[in-house]
Amino acid sequence: VNMKRIFDIFLSIIGIVITSPLVLFFIVIVFIEDFSSPFYIAKRIGIKGKEFNIIKIRSMFVNADLNGVDSTAENDRRITKIGSYIRRYKIDELTQLLNILLGHMSFVGPRPNVKRDTDLYTKKELELLKVKPGLTDFSSIIFSDESNILAKTVDPDISYNQLIRPWKSKLGLFYIRKSNFFLDIKIIYITFISIFSRRKSLKMVSHLLKINLAPKELIEISLRKKPLSPAPPPGSDRIIESRNI
Repeated sequence: VNMKRIFDIFLSIIGIVITSPLVLFFIVIVFIEDFSSPFYIAKRIGIKGKEFNIIKIRSMFVNADLNGVDSTAENDRRITKIGSYIRRYKIDELTQLLNILLGHMSFVGPRPNVKRDTDLYTKKELELLKVKPGLTDFSSIIFSDESNILAKTVDPDISYNQLIRPWKSKLGLFYIRKSNFFLDIKIIYITFISIFSRRKSLKMVSHLLKINLAPKELIEISLRKKPLSPAPPPGSDRIIESRNI
């Protein structure tokens, strides 16, 4: 068992104990809203391309995922009233502490995707599947407004693959190259700061990327001062136009 796994087990147990009253409160509230299961269990692709069940507090109507749309815009009609609040403050993500404890995920690592998206990965992007997916990473902080970005688009799934995926993948690949215990601690700390101040967290991420000698384009995107424009994913020179392989 390596240091990262020991840290994950230790911190996830502490996190579960501390957040359990809050999680229990929202589990009850979500159940009362429509008297259906307060949990959303979905398939995600983890290390070595293996599927696992990610655990979330449900923020959408039951069976909302049956329409085949995987990316969620802020104005998505599938989101419940309490769900919009849960998503805004990332409360739905707290149950993923169980995924970390069970060994499916780590605290820090590239965010897990659905199979329909990992099937589109370039050969370069497949390197993202060599490590455990994480609860947070550089892109989780930089694109914490993902649902707001997608709310302004016609097709959230295509827009995700054009505007967000290229940068998420580049940031994930950079993290893998630089991964170490102290970097993880700093990313977790900045994630906590981002709950209270997005502006401050973006400056902190930018500085962290800079001192770790990240490419200039990643440092610039981390500040999110410029509008996002369609770009090809790493390992390709073609912008994604369709999710059909």
